[in-house]
Amino acid sequence: MTKYKLEYIWLDGCTPTPNLRGKTQIKEFDAFPTLDQLPLWGFDGSSTQQADGRNSDCVLKPVALYPDSARSNGVLVMCEVMMPDGSPHASNKRATILDDEDAWFGFEQEYFFYKDGRPLGFPEHGYPAPQGPYYTGVGFSNVGDIARMIVEEHLNLCLDAGINHEGINSEVAKGQWEFQVFGKGSKKAADQIWMARYLLQRLTEKYGIDIEFHCKPLGDTDWNGSGMHCNFSTKFMRETGGKAYFEALMAQFDKNLRDHIDVYGPDNHLRLTGKHETAPWNKFSYGVADRGASIRVPHSFIRNDYKGYLEDRRPNSMGDPYQIASQVLKTISEVPTADSASAAA
Repeated sequence: MTKYKLEYIWLDGCTPTPNLRGKTQIKEFDAFPTLDQLPLWGFDGSSTQQADGRNSDCVLKPVALYPDSARSNGVLVMCEVMMPDGSPHASNKRATILDDEDAWFGFEQEYFFYKDGRPLGFPEHGYPAPQGPYYTGVGFSNVGDIARMIVEEHLNLCLDAGINHEGINSEVAKGQWEFQVFGKGSKKAADQIWMARYLLQRLTEKYGIDIEFHCKPLGDTDWNGSGMHCNFSTKFMRETGGKAYFEALMAQFDKNLRDHIDVYGPDNHLRLTGKHETAPWNKFSYGVADRGASIRVPHSFIRNDYKGYLEDRRPNSMGDPYQIASQVLKTISEVPTADSASAAA
């Protein structure tokens, strides 16, 4: 029997953006545990904005697990928060997500490294040289001496955990970086983004650096904000598609504009201004290869007879991927397909 370090990880009840929480339990197993072997575990919800002190018990229900290469015999356990009676807690958005195992989601998570209250590499007063050389930049003057070490180590931690991490790059603003995660199935993709966020925040503890996920930390300046662009496709979009279906889909996204903005991350009006490769938050648009549109349509989508994936550029870096993926699938479900029309007939 081996003693395993089980790190139970969950989202707290803070609003408008939940925080990641975690605590460790030691259990013995003959081999790396399966999900079915992991027990429920209680915690004090009154300390996480999820319960009253007079009735504080909440329950952690394991829903996904990953190897944790930063610890010997370590296991990362993604959890949902449940009530003692077994019902989902009100803060548990994963329990209500629309899920489609044939839907593919790719999230592009942008963020800033912060140290001493400012982006990494910023001088104590004022600003560094203007944006231009930092995006996919190389060299100390562009990326500094620590950031690349962290993103490479984070990449390895994610790959070791089995997270489908697809790439990294420095971003447009100094001190800003991005990683991408792709998943087949909305729950799986969202679980992995949250776990990747957790690993990044835990990793930077030892460097004395914070991760700033706010979508516009530098305010109304000539510095980019941070998004979490959502690339998505369903089986129908990949295999059937068509121009008429695409146009109907875009019309439905336009109709549901407010529903999307409501779950695409707080303070998005500060980021979606029409500047810095964004579309205004209150106006829906789409365009081929247009990074200033609400939805970017890849050239490959058009060349393939309107089949493939689309990129919604409006979700921001603080957005909850459970709610983002769910809203995307909800809007898609409202557009008739040839399959649904045949079934109705």
